[in-house]
Amino acid sequence: MKRSEFIKGSAIIGASIAIPNLLRAASGLTAGGKERRVRQVITANRTMVGTLPVLRSFAGDNNDYVSPYVFFDEFGPVMVDPKQKPLRVDAHPHAGIIPTTYFLAGNGHHRDSLNYDLQIGKGDFMMFTSGKGAIHMEETGQGLYEDGGLYHGFQIWLNMPSKYKFVDPATAVFRPDKTAKITEKDFSANVVLGELFGAKSKIETMFPAFYFHINLQPGAKLSIPTDPQHNAFIYVIKGKIETEGRKEIDQNQVVLYERGESLVNIFSSGEAEILMLGGKPHNEPVYAYGPFVMNTKEEIEKCINDYQSGKMGNPQVVDAGKMK
Repeated sequence: MKRSEFIKGSAIIGASIAIPNLLRAASGLTAGGKERRVRQVITANRTMVGTLPVLRSFAGDNNDYVSPYVFFDEFGPVMVDPKQKPLRVDAHPHAGIIPTTYFLAGNGHHRDSLNYDLQIGKGDFMMFTSGKGAIHMEETGQGLYEDGGLYHGFQIWLNMPSKYKFVDPATAVFRPDKTAKITEKDFSANVVLGELFGAKSKIETMFPAFYFHINLQPGAKLSIPTDPQHNAFIYVIKGKIETEGRKEIDQNQVVLYERGESLVNIFSSGEAEILMLGGKPHNEPVYAYGPFVMNTKEEIEKCINDYQSGKMGNPQVVDAGKMK
């Protein structure tokens, strides 16, 4: 990519609004008044980012109910053959957001204009705090190139509040020992961000946010407490779950919840795997243009000018790996 080129509209590809399926059989949940109500169900759409196949659930939309998150992609799952040319997204800029990457299987390669060149594997969590602007490229990692295997994970963007939009960029990778683990008879969880049932992640964020990876056994019922004023949503990775109002949420669907109550109640008749995310909404204007997410049109224009003038780095150098 030449420095004068810009990825237009790359972050604004919507997903499909779904009408929730209502269970016809007996419900696995006990009806109760003090639980979050379902706001909306979204079905992820398949698309490509570079040569990476992804499922996109939202991208700059539904901010009232997903903030502080602003963008949600599941990459893969896809099998990679040994010695296969890496699946890749060429060097591109970001500003005003924190792209997070979390691997379920395989590994990835991240290189950026901040002089980081990293291999990221299963259970790792990376935060690319773009702030005033930086460039990175992403591709399948060295382990997959050598041995092949499954490539699967998530890139989910945290939107940065206005007071942090123009901080200096930074890159951090957190290994699995920084997250908190829960193992119970009917479920297990990896607490990537935030706190769940007393298990607290060691990863700190600039603003309140949570990120839970939960595996459910058949017959599992969970009542997950949240701050009633914070947002909460669930993405079904595998299987299906039942939630408020006897609504059935299928694989590759997101359920958004209303605020106002604490408990998110879910039931799984079979094995299921989910992500549950949320946090304190920013309650600020969102102005997005491709990989830049700001609060005003003028800030977007500044990002474009900074990128085109080279202030965010040189994408050709990041692609080539000719680091300082």
